[in-house]
Amino acid sequence: MAEEFLTLMADLDGGAQARMAAWYGALREAGFTGKQTPGLPYHISLATFPLDKEQEAVEIMRKAGAAFSAFPVHISHMGLFAGGRVLFCAPERNPELDALHLACEKYPSQYPWTPHATLLIDEPGAVCAALPVLVKHFSPFIANITRLHLCAFWPTREIAATELIGKQ
Repeated sequence: MAEEFLTLMADLDGGAQARMAAWYGALREAGFTGKQTPGLPYHISLATFPLDKEQEAVEIMRKAGAAFSAFPVHISHMGLFAGGRVLFCAPERNPELDALHLACEKYPSQYPWTPHATLLIDEPGAVCAALPVLVKHFSPFIANITRLHLCAFWPTREIAATELIGKQ
């Protein structure tokens, strides 16, 4: 399968990674594995780019990394996307998150941006059956967005990453 698009993502800190990995572990123990991309850190997708805009996407990522410092987000809720194929946890929107998204979004999507971290992608019946398991384990917490990274999808190809080191 040929690559289809690029995604610029905001990675969550190590503590958030561990917490979400534990949530996914509980889902896995209950028999849910999903079809989500393995090996990616938990993240919030900020923007997508056409494949022929890879260098532009790298430049946007580096510029945002230099402009923004790490900042907290409150992972406060969970949800399902329409169609029931994606189970996620999500942050409250805040000025820093919105500003980072706007700094990265050069090619607006056809869908409104919904910041979220995917936990499970599967058939609707499996995702809906997994929701009660997540409800038992989920509790809100503060995570930090510390880094940006750019990947091409399908198959997954990691392109570049940068820490948030700026002052904004």
